[in-house]
Amino acid sequence: MKYFFSLVLLMLLVLASCKDKPNQQENKNYDVLPTADNSRYALDWDGVYKGILPCADCEGIKTQITLHQDLTYVKEQTYLGKTDETYTTTGKFSWNDAGSAIRLDHPKPNAYQVGENSLFALDINGEKITGDLSGFYELTKSP
Repeated sequence: MKYFFSLVLLMLLVLASCKDKPNQQENKNYDVLPTADNSRYALDWDGVYKGILPCADCEGIKTQITLHQDLTYVKEQTYLGKTDETYTTTGKFSWNDAGSAIRLDHPKPNAYQVGENSLFALDINGEKITGDLSGFYELTKSP
């Protein structure tokens, strides 16, 4: 009788340890969250950014860029002291591999580093503008 209870207990332990492992196919529909801490995943980047960017032949370029979660944008620019007309471009944007900067699909300077409530216009090589004038290349997010 003593061996019978031991055998039953052993069989219960074996059955309990044979619990099915989660099927990887069941988890296919869930998005895998990135582990990298970058602007794309760590910041609330969608929204409206405004500012006045430097201009070679006008008082400045009043710029507003609206970024949407579906990776589309609207860019509005007015050349101050030159015209009252606002030029609007729309399209898609993409993130760089590091998840720190975006590139608009429209020609001309179109790359921006994404910061906390800021977009920083990048130079033609995709580098952040430095020096005394660097502060003039920032667009700030509207609340």
